[in-house]
Amino acid sequence: MTAILETRGLDKHFGGLHVTNGIDFALGEGEVHCLIGPNGAGKSTFFRLLIGEYRPERGQVLYRGEDITALKPFERVRRGLSVKFQVPGIFPGLTVAHNLEIALQHHLEGASLGAEIRRLLAFLNLADAAGERAGTLSHGQKQWLEIGMAISLKPRLLLLDEPTAGMSPAETFATGEMVQSLNRDGVAILAIEHDMAFVRQIAQRVTVLHVGRIFAQGTTDEIVANEAVAAIYLGEAEAPRRTADA
Repeated sequence: MTAILETRGLDKHFGGLHVTNGIDFALGEGEVHCLIGPNGAGKSTFFRLLIGEYRPERGQVLYRGEDITALKPFERVRRGLSVKFQVPGIFPGLTVAHNLEIALQHHLEGASLGAEIRRLLAFLNLADAAGERAGTLSHGQKQWLEIGMAISLKPRLLLLDEPTAGMSPAETFATGEMVQSLNRDGVAILAIEHDMAFVRQIAQRVTVLHVGRIFAQGTTDEIVANEAVAAIYLGEAEAPRRTADA
């Protein structure tokens, strides 16, 4: 399997806390991969190392074989990596359609711009809300709008940070269908997620992080059946006390 994203020996400390501890990770071209783990496992720090918000003390981040460890976030985006954060970063005072127009305006114009906005609105189940202010959308709809803004640049790799947090089961399932559709179009996806129903719906492989290390990897069924994974979620596995991010 050819890796679109890879980390080698990735290390990050906050003070005396070793939040990311020598992580070797690979995401295949066209793969949907979920990253799970208990609170304090180091998931968010690992995510921010991938997108360039944090710099590692040691190790490398590679995208399509290129070392991007020193690149700024916008430089990574230009190479085909896009991100949807847990908290929607939309423009609440603007209409839904205008939000998408802002995301697209440097790449399309005229009839092509309008057609792409309409296509995204339909894909996101937001066609009926096109003229509404984004701030009036439901929580799930705001998440969908930000997914639309993230995919407007047609990335090869999409990183999702808890995309279904706060969603209803129906919204979660619809989000999974969006992810599956994007994947059928060739987009590789790495998602941090807690909802195991969503993980079951989309993931081809799952990685479990625990105290900054890769604890287990496998299919969803393999991870669910892993008693050691169940133990860390129940707090039964011994581990250093942590106060880091999730």
